[in-house]
Amino acid sequence: MAVPQFQHLAGRVWVCPGDPDPEAVQAGVAVVADERGSVLIDAGQSPTHAREIQAALTAAGLPQPRWLVYTHHHWDHVWGACAWPGVEIVGHETAVPLLRTEAARPWSHHYLDEQVRANPRLGPSFRARARAMDSWADFAVLPPTRTFADVDELPVGVGLRHVGGGHAPDSTIVLVPDSGVMLLGDCYYPPPAHLRRPDDGLDLVLVRRLLQDDYLWYVSSHAEPMTAEQARSAVETT
Repeated sequence: MAVPQFQHLAGRVWVCPGDPDPEAVQAGVAVVADERGSVLIDAGQSPTHAREIQAALTAAGLPQPRWLVYTHHHWDHVWGACAWPGVEIVGHETAVPLLRTEAARPWSHHYLDEQVRANPRLGPSFRARARAMDSWADFAVLPPTRTFADVDELPVGVGLRHVGGGHAPDSTIVLVPDSGVMLLGDCYYPPPAHLRRPDDGLDLVLVRRLLQDDYLWYVSSHAEPMTAEQARSAVETT
């Protein structure tokens, strides 16, 4: 696995890709760098991953975050949150009960094994969780502390918009208009593998609704950033 590194995308936006191996289930993260307080988009898939991201921030000379935005509640986007002290966690209001339920589960390698035996369809996700977690000491699943219903804007000009969709009910996109960047999370992906039906696919109708002339970059969590031209081509030819 490569050491995480931040790459400048445009304006204030830097991206740190996740692991390209799909079995790792490691989402990328992004940061909107601002001297008034940076915004981190997603927390990393584990405390270890979060600490690697922190080291990558330092190596790139980027400010530490003041806000942590969840694009949605899935584990590979939020399990690193407990390793980010002092940040305000921001997410859609529907994430709160979902993550409170997750927080109450007795997470451990033994528990993960039990769950996979009971439901083998959980295998890819839960085995990836087991690999990601070196230790369960001090681990906690953290719900957002600042929530919104439809739209929100952080004091540094970063916008949040709830879009929902089949992948997760709380899916949120992050808008950085001064940099021409839209961060999509996993919003147009099909449901997680253990919930997916044979006819579930990418929600290109949602993507078409999101495309705007004044955004030059579209970034999802498990793929390379797309230019506006690439994004339009993808939805027009599929």
